[in-house]
Amino acid sequence: MLSTVPGTEGGNVTPRIYYSPPDTPEPRALNASAALTEQWRVPFQLGRLISSRKSLNQAPRGNGEPVILIPGWRSPQATMSPMRRYLASRGYDAQHWGRGMNMGNVRQDRDAMLEVVEDLAKSKGPVSLVGWSLGGVISRELAREIPHAISRVITYGTPVIGGPSFTAAAGSYEPSVSKKVAREQARLNLEQPIQVPLTILFSKRDEVVHWPACIDRSSPQAVHVEIGSTHVGMGIDPDVWSLAAQALAGML
Repeated sequence: MLSTVPGTEGGNVTPRIYYSPPDTPEPRALNASAALTEQWRVPFQLGRLISSRKSLNQAPRGNGEPVILIPGWRSPQATMSPMRRYLASRGYDAQHWGRGMNMGNVRQDRDAMLEVVEDLAKSKGPVSLVGWSLGGVISRELAREIPHAISRVITYGTPVIGGPSFTAAAGSYEPSVSKKVAREQARLNLEQPIQVPLTILFSKRDEVVHWPACIDRSSPQAVHVEIGSTHVGMGIDPDVWSLAAQALAGML
């Protein structure tokens, strides 16, 4: 089932929500040099963000619910600061993950975050996780392990199959490592589907993660939303911010 959702002013792609997984081509690795071309589009997205201030301020508000934001591969947690400030302005207790740069150690980061998330859930209620790219992978694995402590997961530009195989970073990994990660990811998706609500944002303009790899066909509460952002620009894309606020409010 497909429908549109309210976007922000000035965008040239209306976000589209899929209540069942969309049809996709076969995922493939992306060219690392092509990914660099995303950079020139970022000023445009910053302009959209500024012009969308009015509509963003009309997004639903929270009531102090805890949210943890997790950055992407080899990205410092400061890359999540714009989104964190926005969610805080909408009434959420939005926090950085507290581990600095994401160095790509998914299992290690997941294990380190388990107690953090559970303690926060005990003191403030179930936690929402917002993850960009590989940060979304970590968010998903936390939800897989401790669903009782997590209210929902929001990811953008996150590969849910293939490990790094269908990303511009594929060349940074030995093929045997990529295959091992992909097999483990497939096993977990089959044997232990994520049970909490998932909002998955993906873009066909993403030159870092091939969008078919973002589609979750195993988790029963996964909702997919197609946006028009580049991968690099997702952190300041007004549709990403607006959709995150709607998802946190249970409107997606």
